[in-house]
Amino acid sequence: MSSPAYPQTLSSETAAPAWRRAVREAVRDADELCRLLELPPEYAAAAQPGAASFPLFVPRGFLARMRKGDPADPLLLQVLPLAKESAVVPGFSLDPVGEDAAELLPGLLQKYAGRALLVTTGACAVHCRYCFRRHFPYGEAPHSLADWAPALSLLAADASIHEVLLSGGDPLMLVDETLAALAHRLAEIPHLRRLRIHTRLPIVIPERVCPQLLDWLLGTRLTPLVVVHANHPAEIDADVAAALTRLVEAGIPVLNQSVLLRGVNDDADVLALLCERLVDLRVLPYYLHQLDRVAGAAHFEVPVAVGLRLMDELRLRLPGYAVPRYVRELPGAGWKVELRG
Repeated sequence: MSSPAYPQTLSSETAAPAWRRAVREAVRDADELCRLLELPPEYAAAAQPGAASFPLFVPRGFLARMRKGDPADPLLLQVLPLAKESAVVPGFSLDPVGEDAAELLPGLLQKYAGRALLVTTGACAVHCRYCFRRHFPYGEAPHSLADWAPALSLLAADASIHEVLLSGGDPLMLVDETLAALAHRLAEIPHLRRLRIHTRLPIVIPERVCPQLLDWLLGTRLTPLVVVHANHPAEIDADVAAALTRLVEAGIPVLNQSVLLRGVNDDADVLALLCERLVDLRVLPYYLHQLDRVAGAAHFEVPVAVGLRLMDELRLRLPGYAVPRYVRELPGAGWKVELRG
């Protein structure tokens, strides 16, 4: 795995200080994490091998939502390295969704017709242990606006592309000046109509939804959409709710996608509560993803048969608009495959 690149993301003194401070002060050490959560020291020792290959990184605000003394806390399970990550499991690979084959240029991917994706940075505000890009070669992707020139030229030459996704890592780890400049460059391409941001920051560092962010999201002719990522209702505290509300009340469509994770949200009560909480905040439950089979994450996998039963339960409990689509991404497929019984 390539190490995430942080220097460019945090260097600007004009970026919103609250979210930059939250990134700077994040917990990076398993001993400190376990001490703060009052967990036995053996959990920290067991975390060391996994953290050596994919570093631990947890904002303190996200950590504060975890239950102290509970090694099975659903938020903790998403971020605590385990010895199980080193297991070699058949069917789990470094590139589970075939992104190598989808790469048009370094950092520019096209998996689906009409859309293209820019891997804008390798940095994230939290290191989710199930991340399907935990082995992505971020060092090969562009690291400055000038580096994106070939990708922008390719986008400009393909009139079939109407939407660009900014992903990563997490694009909102870049400072707003950089993102604004990139958004304006994209808006100069006449056939582009929409700009979609895939981000976990409004969930893990809600301070990131600041006026500067809203300014550039709304500052071009492109229609902005924001797709956030929450897996459990405990992730959505009052600060997160306020951040999502700021996005919605600015007129930006906000959707959520979750990953079905063993021990985290493989429970109908948990999923139903998450969906209702999102809808109450005017955030649309979009996708429930079957786990991408990335090496190191096999212990999170929930059988599809269980996922189908959970979806049936959600349809019984929730209005249709509150039920996410249960999908799996398959290498080379022209769309996300919906899983149905």
